[in-house]
Amino acid sequence: MIRFPFETPPAPGEVIEVSAGVLWARFALPFRLDHVNVYFLRDDDGWVVVDTGISNPETKAAWEALLAGPLQGEKIAAVLATHHHPDHIGLAGWLCEKLEAPLLTSTTSFLSCMNFYNSPEFLAATEYMRFYASHGMPDEVAALVSTQGHQYMRMLSQPPASYRRLYDGMVLKIGGRDFHVLTGDGHSAEQAMLYQPEAGLFLAADQVIEKISPNISVPAYEPQGNPLGAFLSSLGRIARDVPDEVLVLAGHRLPFHGLHERTKALIDHHDERCELIVEACRTQAVSATDLVPVLFHRELSPHEMSFAFSETLAHLNYLVAEGKVMWEQDATGHLRARTL
Repeated sequence: MIRFPFETPPAPGEVIEVSAGVLWARFALPFRLDHVNVYFLRDDDGWVVVDTGISNPETKAAWEALLAGPLQGEKIAAVLATHHHPDHIGLAGWLCEKLEAPLLTSTTSFLSCMNFYNSPEFLAATEYMRFYASHGMPDEVAALVSTQGHQYMRMLSQPPASYRRLYDGMVLKIGGRDFHVLTGDGHSAEQAMLYQPEAGLFLAADQVIEKISPNISVPAYEPQGNPLGAFLSSLGRIARDVPDEVLVLAGHRLPFHGLHERTKALIDHHDERCELIVEACRTQAVSATDLVPVLFHRELSPHEMSFAFSETLAHLNYLVAEGKVMWEQDATGHLRARTL
């Protein structure tokens, strides 16, 4: 059974101690998912910040209030970013410079952040608009999705010039305790998670969240990628390597107990979505764009459409890899999926 030791999140400008030497704060996001969780781990000479929020004036002001309030006079020893999405790494550069703290993250996250910050035109490349169109998206919608749909990825402060690498299997010593680093794929490549056995803590980032499933997307720059396969594999490994009774501290929503039940629920959720797609493609070949309403039943903004389309394609690419669906090309050159 999923259990919640904390019924309400910390209010803006406040922190909650969720375990000895572990604080929890929350920052607002201007999206349907309207918040991100940030954690503080007590180190020998201060705190290690886990994730940062996006780079915008409101989040900077919230950080200023936190540093002048419950964290007044406290040293920030390091900033740890679990992955490259802006709600987690967006303010890392600003915080590292302001607090004179080093950045800890995976190589993939660091280089991705550098790329998105230094090449903002990258996501709006004409080639990517053609990628969306090749899967049946009307040209005008493809143009919107390839430009407006990725504004979120630009909510980054300038990254630090250097970082300390986090890698799978390393042991990170924080405040005399060993935090074991696990990396997972699917939601974000080489996403870093922290497991502390003695305290029974698992900082799961966005890999395992209560109630909601993290977005699993095929990026335009890796059109044949299989992130769903990688995500399901990562969930299996977490269920094997991390005990069920840990307190899960995720990047969104509430801390909870019941890790293995939640990983199984996530696997079942994606199995059900795969079954919907297999049935939808059984009698005729269908484009990825036409399948979006099969999985998402509401009207979508360009930002939401970019995620919804990419997640639909993730299920299709997984089914192709599993030998359950095949791609066909129609007379217009568009790709369509058919159940085998």
